[in-house]
Amino acid sequence: MNEILANHYNNAIERTKSSVLADMFKYFEKQEELPTYEQYIRERGVFINQLWLNSWLNTVGSHASNNEKRDYLTQLGFELEGLSKKTVNQMFRNEIRDVEPFHVIEWLNSLYIGQEQIWKQKYEEARQGYKERVRLLEEREKRKKFILKLEYYIDQLFGDHYEELYLYVRYLIGSQLAIDIEQKGIILDKDYCSFQEFIEVEGEAVYNRHQYEDVTEKYEGYISNYLLDFGPNWLMEHLSPHIFDDYYQAFQETLPISLIKEIAYDPFLGLCGEFFEDLLEEYVTDLTKLIDIPFDLEVHQEIFEKDLALRERRATEELEALKRRKEEEARMIEDIFGREYSPSKARSIQYILHVGETNTGKTFQAIEKMKQANSGIYLAPLRLLALEIYERLNEEGIACSLKTGEEEKIVEGAQHISCTVEMFREKDSYEVVVIDESQMIADKDRGFSWYKAMTKANAKEVHIICSFNAQPMILELLGDTNIEIHEYYRDIPLEVEPNFFRLNQTKKGDALVCFSRKRVLETASELQRTGRQVSMIYGSMPPETRKKQMQRFINGETTVIVATDAIGMGLNLPIRRIVFLENDKFDGTRRRYLRSQEVKQIAGRAGRRGIYNIGKVAFTHNVKTMTRLLEQEDEPLHGFAIAPTPSILERFQKYSRKLGLFFYLWDLFKSPHGTKKASLAEEKLLYEMVEDTMIEAKLSVPDLYGFLHLPFSSNEPTLRNQWKKKLEAIIDGNELPDPVIKEGTLEELELSYKSIGLHLLFLYKLGRNTEAHYWERIRENLSDSIHEKLKSGVQIAKKTCKNCGKSLHPSFKFTVCNDCYFERQDRRKVQPR
Repeated sequence: MNEILANHYNNAIERTKSSVLADMFKYFEKQEELPTYEQYIRERGVFINQLWLNSWLNTVGSHASNNEKRDYLTQLGFELEGLSKKTVNQMFRNEIRDVEPFHVIEWLNSLYIGQEQIWKQKYEEARQGYKERVRLLEEREKRKKFILKLEYYIDQLFGDHYEELYLYVRYLIGSQLAIDIEQKGIILDKDYCSFQEFIEVEGEAVYNRHQYEDVTEKYEGYISNYLLDFGPNWLMEHLSPHIFDDYYQAFQETLPISLIKEIAYDPFLGLCGEFFEDLLEEYVTDLTKLIDIPFDLEVHQEIFEKDLALRERRATEELEALKRRKEEEARMIEDIFGREYSPSKARSIQYILHVGETNTGKTFQAIEKMKQANSGIYLAPLRLLALEIYERLNEEGIACSLKTGEEEKIVEGAQHISCTVEMFREKDSYEVVVIDESQMIADKDRGFSWYKAMTKANAKEVHIICSFNAQPMILELLGDTNIEIHEYYRDIPLEVEPNFFRLNQTKKGDALVCFSRKRVLETASELQRTGRQVSMIYGSMPPETRKKQMQRFINGETTVIVATDAIGMGLNLPIRRIVFLENDKFDGTRRRYLRSQEVKQIAGRAGRRGIYNIGKVAFTHNVKTMTRLLEQEDEPLHGFAIAPTPSILERFQKYSRKLGLFFYLWDLFKSPHGTKKASLAEEKLLYEMVEDTMIEAKLSVPDLYGFLHLPFSSNEPTLRNQWKKKLEAIIDGNELPDPVIKEGTLEELELSYKSIGLHLLFLYKLGRNTEAHYWERIRENLSDSIHEKLKSGVQIAKKTCKNCGKSLHPSFKFTVCNDCYFERQDRRKVQPR
């Protein structure tokens, strides 16, 4: 034997011997009588000889190293240079087949020829092992069958005695519950508190105490412990005697309780879940009283049946009460809301629709009609537009008063009035009514004001100004009335610039549009740093300040205007190009892409007749998508908004003085087809501050709702608190607290302006006009201060990366720079899992 493979050769011999002996024992197992050695060799000789080759090839092929294989082949004269490992392995297996074999039969002959006693002993060992194995298999099969039978009988017992077991567990849980309530000093908040309600309340209390006990898990644990404790013994007592007999006959021993515990463990846990679900429906008082009643099955069964009957009766009563309440709510909803939102029919009013694109003279033509009338009212979506018409008419010699929620300027002898749409009163009569931006009838919060103005106006002529996509819905709303339609189209075309806009490309006459006050101030600050004079417009800016900012742009004092989408609402400015710095906006709920009508409304401000022959539009990204939105035909508006009316509130007051109930009924009320309800989110937010207070107790429902409905920035916590303090002063008969005024930063000035605006809302609502005029002058001074702040240049704090301190562009959306962000991502990738 080659000394390289000698060790492997010996191992192969040992493996062969083991395999042969194993084969011999298998051969013996099938022989009922002792075979001769010669018979075994005749029947298994070929297989036995094959065992050597298999053992040899497997042993040396698997355990010989690559070097050993190469050395062996080299000694045989093979040239292995450049050959792959796979090729070397194949050559090696071929060559070792010729190694001198181990003579297995000769080895067996040496052991058993002439050794009949040893041969017989081996046979008996094999047969004995085989019989023991068969016995164990039979015993295992008998045990398996017995367990299946026992499981069946246990399930039967649980089914037949479910109530008995439940009653005992009910007694134990009730006793434990009584102890827990006593020890923790728990006071139940109602007479008929269910176990489920108790667990929920107790669970919340545990959480509030910053403890980490799962109350549900605790009581489920009690039940499972009870069942696993007394359950096995209970089963031993209730199992049929033949089960014990069957076990003894099969295994010659008595049935051990340990086997009962093992087999019944999972069924007990299943029963635990069922019991817990049943207990959740029980009243805590029914359970805790059981601690004083020793367990007797008949006694506890009688108690349970009475408790169950009481629960079922109460459940029936609650269902009937719920049904009555729903029926009563339905009657209240019908009585309160009824047909309130059906427009009046067959009204002898001439309606004139001015329908068209932005910046086409629609409003101008309607106002001209109003100027020619003996009396008229202009209804605007914004204070600024109401102020603009008020000033224009008075400058042209037509006496006109101004009325918004926050101000009144009454001109003696005036038969014309300019106001915000919410100030419209249906009892007042005019020769001409002009309703601007009437597509806002679809606005979910303010739309009802447009609906009311269109359908309740007392006038000879009602001029409705709207976009093309609002026309079908308004025509449907007006129904069979006298309607005259005027359509308006742009004389000045819009042209979209194909290239992306960059801030350094800003030119004279540009209006840069973004969708937050913060972004407006940041962009304006950046432009001011490059030496440009900039005007600014954003929604929370005082109208007087906004007007001055616009006038600076009109007069050429500033060359650029930076604005939010407030620029798209009725503001006529000499804008050469509208630039969208953003293509999406936050709408109060989520951030979303601009809609087609919004893009058109804003872009339409580009190009002014007599100044520019073309209006230009540019985008910072997604030019193709935004161009498609600008050019596509708008989807018609569907559904106008509705809101509570004074008559609805008066009818509700017959039922209750609690506005909480009103908001509940409003949410239940199904909006008529083609309408959508105002969310009343701001009113509900304010109501939470006064619910169940003296404010609610002393004010009538319409009066309280009127205060909830005041148009101020209720999203500002400081203004909400001032609102409440003013209401408290009214209720207590005290003077209204003065507005909170801070003249420091731009933000403080703007908040102070809003604070005075809130104060004015209260003063006008209370009819204290003289005092209101004083605060109007104070507010005008604040507006001037805000204008001067903006005029002198907006200072925006330098934006830096919070990790490395690197300077960031003001419009950069994130708090860390790109380098720090990607470095953090790389570190996460290499962290071990």
